[in-house]
Amino acid sequence: MSQSDRVCVGAIAGAFGVQGEVRLKSFCTEPEDIASYGPLYSEDGKRSFTVRLTRPVTGGLGARLSGVLTKEDADALRGATLWVDREKLPSLPDDEFYHTDLIGLEVFDAGGAPIGRVRAVQNFGAGDILEIFAPGRRTTLMLPFTRAVVPTVDIKAGRIIADPPEDVE
Repeated sequence: MSQSDRVCVGAIAGAFGVQGEVRLKSFCTEPEDIASYGPLYSEDGKRSFTVRLTRPVTGGLGARLSGVLTKEDADALRGATLWVDREKLPSLPDDEFYHTDLIGLEVFDAGGAPIGRVRAVQNFGAGDILEIFAPGRRTTLMLPFTRAVVPTVDIKAGRIIADPPEDVE
């Protein structure tokens, strides 16, 4: 299965305790859903894990992963991302998107002029923000991912139409 057929649903923040439990950061809307999608894969697809959640912990979820038996095993996975086959994820309404589908899309203003390309989708607590790399800019452009600022997302065409606030250069 190719990388584009998988979606990143979480990351391992490190060991939790001394018996192989990990601290798991879930990127799912409902954090506990991460355990319900079946096997999760490493980014390169070479390892797969079944996940059993054990308890809520500060900054995430405590979990047991198949094949992770010691603190050293868990520590070795620190920073690893966890991926699931796209077909296991629920379908989304027309006005919702998986972040992975937005990354790489070209962004144009309402007049059709290119603005840049989505580099990442950030969320610092006040809602999603599109981080847009624009050639020739010294910094990336950060746009709130709201219907007012981003009225059109066309995944199939690979583009986004944005109406940036006037104070954004």
